[in-house]
Amino acid sequence: MIYKQRDKGGLALLPFIIFIVIYLGAGIYFQHMGVEMAFYQFPSVTAMFLAVIAAFCMGDENLTFKFGIFARGAGNENVMTMLMIYILAGAFSAVAAAMGGRDSVVNLGISLIPVQFLTVGMFIISALMGTATGTSMGTVASIVPIAAGVAVKSGISEPLMVAACVGGAMFGDNLSMISDTTIAATRTQGCELKDKFRVNFRIALPAALITIGIFLFTGRPDSVPDIQNLNYNLLAVIPYVTVFGLALLGANVFLVLTSGIFLAGFIGIASSEMTVISFAQNIWEGFTSMNEAFFLALFCGGISELISFYGGIDWLINKFNHMIRGSRSAQLCIAALVSIVDCATANNTVAIIITGGVAKNIADEYHVDSRISASLLDIFSCVFQGIIPYGAQLLTASALASQNGATLSSIEIIPHMWYCWLLGLFGLLSIFIPFARLKKTETPSGKQQEA
Repeated sequence: MIYKQRDKGGLALLPFIIFIVIYLGAGIYFQHMGVEMAFYQFPSVTAMFLAVIAAFCMGDENLTFKFGIFARGAGNENVMTMLMIYILAGAFSAVAAAMGGRDSVVNLGISLIPVQFLTVGMFIISALMGTATGTSMGTVASIVPIAAGVAVKSGISEPLMVAACVGGAMFGDNLSMISDTTIAATRTQGCELKDKFRVNFRIALPAALITIGIFLFTGRPDSVPDIQNLNYNLLAVIPYVTVFGLALLGANVFLVLTSGIFLAGFIGIASSEMTVISFAQNIWEGFTSMNEAFFLALFCGGISELISFYGGIDWLINKFNHMIRGSRSAQLCIAALVSIVDCATANNTVAIIITGGVAKNIADEYHVDSRISASLLDIFSCVFQGIIPYGAQLLTASALASQNGATLSSIEIIPHMWYCWLLGLFGLLSIFIPFARLKKTETPSGKQQEA
């Protein structure tokens, strides 16, 4: 069927506006009522479902016609690829954690840290953990309870220690090959995971190194805490190393994640940490753990196609044209767009999924390399996710720290989030001072591009 585009201008963007108003409004309401995790009380998928209904109310075409457009967007190759990667990444994380891999990575790292470098060590462990597991929330939940107790016993500033953990977790979330933000950024922009990693790493590394330098001088303990008797299994670390290594070598992402799942399962069964049945159950639990990102991507793909059909994307790009004068200003717009949406939704994955299509159009229009646009989406969504006091990462970190001897609010952590502040700075610098000239590469669509 041939779909002839209609022109409803800015009104076509109403579904996304409804989503943000509902999600942001509910968060502000619950925050005012003093509810914990206020911005996570109203399910984002429900808010997106209401936006879907609004999208179907646009235009006078019949519902069958509109559903055909919606299905075309939801069933887009990039969307379906994203969904498959999501559930495989969830399965790998669940199986690897169940066989003791996550705890082993944390305990091994802490056991190797010299006492005088505890704060730096927590940052590095969190960074490695976040990169290996692809989840900042899982990293925060695993490491902050230990870090908070260590801070109290050693006399290290509690907000500084917790900020080191959250900053490292955001480093990993930004760069991990199996992070939902990385998956969303690369699939919406049409570039390979390994290519985005290489560009992103050049921007993130200076920020991480300066952060380490700051923690070396400001995070020394007053006393020696007792952190002995931490158990770990080196075999349990192997699946994480394997997945990361294969991804860097450029292996197909489906092969990488599937190999990781079965390698973790084999080690878990061989070490009696799980049975064949529990292995199967963990795979399923991993699949279902990604249901929020799965449905958001599915709904958002369909809504984006409807918005595009009714001229919303073209209208938005035309408005940006008044502000964009070339590649650099286009990159600034992409960074600003995802930052604003992240502040509104308090969810970096949601922010990337919502803005990815518009960012891709801007990048194509102004010849921005897809590896750069993907990196900007991921970088600036992580920057703001790490410094908004109502984001899940800081709220969870402050709650866990308070349960383990420390007493602090999410706002107290923000001034010490050196990594996120510096990542934002180097992200902006990379727009005006390219850190390296990119070689020509072929996008999944077969087109060659060069920065």
